Amino acid sequence: SKATVSVLYWGRVGKKKKKKKIKIAGILRIGFLRRGFLSTPFITQERHHMADAKADSHADPAKKAKAPKPKAAKKLDPKTLKGPDFWQKRIDRFEELYKKQEEEYKSKSKPMKLKLLDGKEMECESWVTTPIVLAKKISSQLPDRVFVAKIGETLWDLTRVVEDSQDGQTIEFLDWESTEAQHMFWHSSAHILGAAMEWKYGAKLSTGPFLPEGGFFYEADTTTPVSEVEYQDIDALVKDVTSKKYPFQRLVLSKADALELFEYNKFKHATLADKVPENGFCSVYRCGPLIDPCRGPHVNTTGRVKAMMVTKNSSSYWRNKDTNPVLQRIYGISFPKAAQLDEWKKIMAAAEENDHRKIGTRQGLWMFNELSPGSCFWYPAGAHIYNRLTEWMRVLYRKHGFNEVISPNMYNKKLWETSGHWKHYSEDMFQLKGDEKTTYALKPMNCPGHCVMFSNNRHSYKEFPVRYADFGVLHRNELQGALSGLTRVRRFCQDDAHIFCLPEQTTEEIEKGLQFLEQVYTVLGFKFHLALSTRPEGKLGTDKMWDRSEHYLRVALNKFCNIQGEQNDPFSPGKTFEYNGTESCVKRLKRNMADAEKAGTPLNVKQLWFMNEGDGAFYGPKIDIRIEDAMKRKHQLGTLQLDFNLPQRFDLSYEPKKSVEQPPLKEGQLVNCDGSLWVASESDPNVDTEGNPKEHALSGDEAKKAYVNGEKRPVMIHRAILGSLERCIAILAEHWQGKWPFWVSPKQAIIIPVSEGFMGYAKEVKDFFYGEGFEVALDTSDATLNKKIRNAQMSQYNFIMVVGADEQANKSVNIRVRGSGKKEEEDKKNSKDKKADKEKEEKVATLVKSLDETLAWFQELNKTQDPSM
Repeated sequence: SKATVSVLYWGRVGKKKKKKKIKIAGILRIGFLRRGFLSTPFITQERHHMADAKADSHADPAKKAKAPKPKAAKKLDPKTLKGPDFWQKRIDRFEELYKKQEEEYKSKSKPMKLKLLDGKEMECESWVTTPIVLAKKISSQLPDRVFVAKIGETLWDLTRVVEDSQDGQTIEFLDWESTEAQHMFWHSSAHILGAAMEWKYGAKLSTGPFLPEGGFFYEADTTTPVSEVEYQDIDALVKDVTSKKYPFQRLVLSKADALELFEYNKFKHATLADKVPENGFCSVYRCGPLIDPCRGPHVNTTGRVKAMMVTKNSSSYWRNKDTNPVLQRIYGISFPKAAQLDEWKKIMAAAEENDHRKIGTRQGLWMFNELSPGSCFWYPAGAHIYNRLTEWMRVLYRKHGFNEVISPNMYNKKLWETSGHWKHYSEDMFQLKGDEKTTYALKPMNCPGHCVMFSNNRHSYKEFPVRYADFGVLHRNELQGALSGLTRVRRFCQDDAHIFCLPEQTTEEIEKGLQFLEQVYTVLGFKFHLALSTRPEGKLGTDKMWDRSEHYLRVALNKFCNIQGEQNDPFSPGKTFEYNGTESCVKRLKRNMADAEKAGTPLNVKQLWFMNEGDGAFYGPKIDIRIEDAMKRKHQLGTLQLDFNLPQRFDLSYEPKKSVEQPPLKEGQLVNCDGSLWVASESDPNVDTEGNPKEHALSGDEAKKAYVNGEKRPVMIHRAILGSLERCIAILAEHWQGKWPFWVSPKQAIIIPVSEGFMGYAKEVKDFFYGEGFEVALDTSDATLNKKIRNAQMSQYNFIMVVGADEQANKSVNIRVRGSGKKEEEDKKNSKDKKADKEKEEKVATLVKSLDETLAWFQELNKTQDPSM
């Protein structure tokens, strides 16, 4: 009698001895229940507001009926709460093993040295000295400012002993300005949250990572759903853990010992069994009562977390599979200073007020319906914004040399098997059966289709670069519980493009792509941050292909950012370094920039870019672009991805400048990544005649697979700037707080007659501007003039045109600019000069333009894309 999919809301339903059919809209569970609570762990709540019983995750919160305010629970005293039974046994076993580790470390101790960034050497003992000891020797205040050390390229706990294999390496200390330190801090905070969850619920913990955009979560089996009223209990337990300043202690265990230590927890036990090799070792960390398998590193004590709070909770499937147990996921945020949390709360309050779902409902832009979950219905006003963005991109495409194509929505699965997506992505595709033997899928991306189009024709080197742009509809089978407004949908459109170019054009095309997105983001008012995401686990292709791909992107990034390739190392006189986006290179470049500024010879670096190790796409490295909105939140929109794999998989080729019939590949011959034969130059046996290094060449089976007889392979670049138009519009709605700039606004102007007698002229004005392509409305209501003006202001019209006798006689309009009324009121309130106030009022009242003057002004605003209007 029950069918469970997933549920967003739980509450008391039915009455004693009465059956009742319950339907929870959106994410739902339908069943016949006798009484009591609909007991399910599927619940999504955020602090300050509980989830709705109506509407799915796309619904506008402004339209939702308010959920009953939860009753305030009695404040929890941590002293009265006993921990779970498995705590003491786990702690005893940890202490036993930790003591053995300490004794082993002392027996291996030997003298060694580490270098500071300035070249100074610091003496220490392996397996005894910790970075925090070295920090204290440098400055007594330094340990309080830094959160983690970095030895060589490896992050290292401040309290973890150094090892003899690190002798002679460089050590540096990272403070809050470091992204790596922030991520580590939030990961440590997740452990603190995990301790509170075990304490409160006796929870069996699963995973607890940091979130790149800020914060963290821990998911666990809590046996019962987590309620918002329990947040204060969790916060109280967290405060108890942080106030006691428990040290983070690292212990290395054999796989057998780790499995024994976590035998009570099936989630940890399964992860250790899968991830740790047989006869291998892993590390676990302890902070107070919590002991957790983790690679680390972590802060030195729980006391470093000065401000922390639970922000929301939701449900999740273990390992993201809907056949697995359902867990409770609790999110949190933390900072090393209380003032930082206060500032974060202000930003979040502003973000909640400007939620794009509220804006969309208030302005009648879009809607969602459970008949097509994850697919947006665009009203005329929303469609106007959508179309203006695509029209604008089409204009820019012509200026940047792109040609728009149209490709099918559905493909035979053979296409996805050729591209490699079927193996990696088939679960996220909507699949269809053509007949018993044929499977089709709606496309989740355009790249394989563009490869088919490219391969259909023969190409010469003279044609390159070939740039395809496609606004085709895409579908991805996102989990229903993950759907959220316009930011996570199933049906969407991208400003997708693919560039096919010669290998020697790659760096230039990447640099042009960065200049293109800079042009777009400048108009939209976004700052943007760049990161190079390198090869992930499970990558396609060879390491040599990836070496070459990543090299092209590094060179392009340095050129775009105006960063010199090789520079003097400010911390090691006489040595040089090449900027590659790592934390150590960032510090070196910043020092060089500061020194150059002092010397009066600035380096004029446009911006820095950063390394994002292991986060590339499975088919190639990429440049991730994260934009920063008006509320200082960062979002992923655009991307630039280099791809040597799809051209090879689809056998893409072109006729080179000197097309010479190549003989069959001989045993031992080398081949370049583009499929051409590698032939050593006479001057340097390690470089071929075209300057390709020998170390990047392919051999053996890899060479045979890449070799093209008489032709070469092009390089493929995946490019998006706005990314998903749906997600981009959601971000823009919040970024502009619903005040759309004139050039994209669905409410550019409204005509208001001063009385019914001037309705004819008002309609004439409306028709004039509407006929010229502007979004103009006419107020035909019976409200007073002041009320009409106020309503227009609240509706965020860019311009309000009032017309009466004078305007009708002179074929003109009296224009009020959006925001001018509010500014006048503020100025008047703060001003003591009544004469100046009167002059301002008169000036505003006489903002009169003829229809032709107004039309020219509007056309100029459209052309210049002035964000202030």
